[in-house]
Amino acid sequence: MKDDFQKKLISVNTFIFDFDGVLSDGKIYTLPDGDQLRATNVKDGYAIQYALKKGYRIAVISGGYSETMKLRYVDFKGMEIFMKVRDKVEKLKEYMAENHLSKEQVMMMGDDIPDCKIMQMAGVKTCPSDACEEIKTMVDYVSPRAGGTGCARDVIEQTLKVQGRWLEEDACLW
Repeated sequence: MKDDFQKKLISVNTFIFDFDGVLSDGKIYTLPDGDQLRATNVKDGYAIQYALKKGYRIAVISGGYSETMKLRYVDFKGMEIFMKVRDKVEKLKEYMAENHLSKEQVMMMGDDIPDCKIMQMAGVKTCPSDACEEIKTMVDYVSPRAGGTGCARDVIEQTLKVQGRWLEEDACLW
């Protein structure tokens, strides 16, 4: 299975992530003003900004919403964040059409039932180690990292390594 997964990575130029449970650990802390805080991982952040710098597309499609979700990635030029998405499938269809993407070019990482249908649209399906069983049974790869603890870094790094784009000359520049 690992060999099949790595072969699929050759065509990937776009990463789609759910936010809660993938880029965050799934915990939500509600502030008195109603905003909700989520913890993200700096290693995921490094890999995301590096992939963007290399010309990869990265988008977040989430049913959740919080001003702090936007703030986390405000300086990540080119990253698209779609929040309060009721129909993730429709949003990904629009995104793929606008960017002229084939299924094989898209990697999706999701973790729970609302991601089941959108996962089927991606050529490469991945999830964190703490994803629900329904998701784990449908993916090409289960990261050994849990949501919010480097699972996005894991799949981005593997993809860039397979494509010979990891640790190039500009890797040490932010």
